[in-house]
Amino acid sequence: MMPARGYDMTPTMYSPDGRIYQVEYAIETVKRGTLAIGIKAKDGVIMAVEEIPRKLQVAGVTQKIFQVDDHIGVAAAGYIPDARTQVDDARSFSQSHKLIYDMQVDVETVAKHLADKCHQYTQYSGVRPFGVSLIIAGVDQRGNLVYVTDPSGTFVSYAAVAIGSGAEDVNVFLEKNYKDEMSIDDAAALAIAAIDLKGEYKDETKHIKMAKVTKEKKILEKISDADIDKYSKMAKQKFPKQS
Repeated sequence: MMPARGYDMTPTMYSPDGRIYQVEYAIETVKRGTLAIGIKAKDGVIMAVEEIPRKLQVAGVTQKIFQVDDHIGVAAAGYIPDARTQVDDARSFSQSHKLIYDMQVDVETVAKHLADKCHQYTQYSGVRPFGVSLIIAGVDQRGNLVYVTDPSGTFVSYAAVAIGSGAEDVNVFLEKNYKDEMSIDDAAALAIAAIDLKGEYKDETKHIKMAKVTKEKKILEKISDADIDKYSKMAKQKFPKQS
């Protein structure tokens, strides 16, 4: 990255070449975060994150997958305290929508709301952009949906996407292996295969946390460690690593 030469003191200042350096720094923070993946299947959506546990860390608790509403979940990559702030805001927004309109909020509406908040933090001096990207995934009346927001305030819909460290290589892998008619089990296996591309963990799944929202139940459910092990075996059969 070129020297900012004082143009990075505030997110409201453009550099002479038309860049906003603080937004670029925030996006770089996301690229240094651990991997998060969202995949849309024919019968639901999958969220998976890479979490490197410490030896004495309490098992079964994820810090990077959050529930926003019954039918919507969020996976984060980047500066996680910023993610918690955004998730709290999304929860309040979702409950307000339910009280006002007597119906569940759409996934796209939540994604747009969070993206608008991110954009607001690029427009005022004295604040900094959020250093986190979010995968917002869920099932609503429009179907199974996956969106990604970034620190600039952009939000985009995807069939399958990865954010965080190594996301470029993982997205290439997803482009090659994703199929529109995948079942949620196949999508879970694909997510595990994508996270394991780096191959740092041999025959282990302790570093993976997953959640799903099925078209049938429309409720965010945590995927158990036993099921993750099962999907890991499926991943090795369906998506063998290239030597």
